[in-house]
Amino acid sequence: MPENQRRAPARPKDIEEIDPQKDIRVRVVGTVISVDDDSVTIDDSTGSVEVFLEDEAMEDLEEQQRIRVLGRVLPTPDSFEIQGEIVQSFEDVDPEIYDSVKKVVNTSE
Repeated sequence: MPENQRRAPARPKDIEEIDPQKDIRVRVVGTVISVDDDSVTIDDSTGSVEVFLEDEAMEDLEEQQRIRVLGRVLPTPDSFEIQGEIVQSFEDVDPEIYDSVKKVVNTSE
């Protein structure tokens, strides 16, 4: 990437709020509901999305694991998918505290 170009920020989104025509990069927190060879499907209680990942990011992922994914939104004919760039375990993050902090941060942006 050229020095004077910056990557678009990964905006926090609920899955149902993602607009594949407008959103470039997003970050979503959800529970892994299925694991395939090169992707996982995560659900955040507002919806679910398939996230494609590199092999090394897939190694430790299991169903029912809570994760945060930062990635690029890729439109599909029917909806969208995410090309995951960063995957973080959210197993030790309290969901209620995280949601409270997210609301405060989002209102200040």
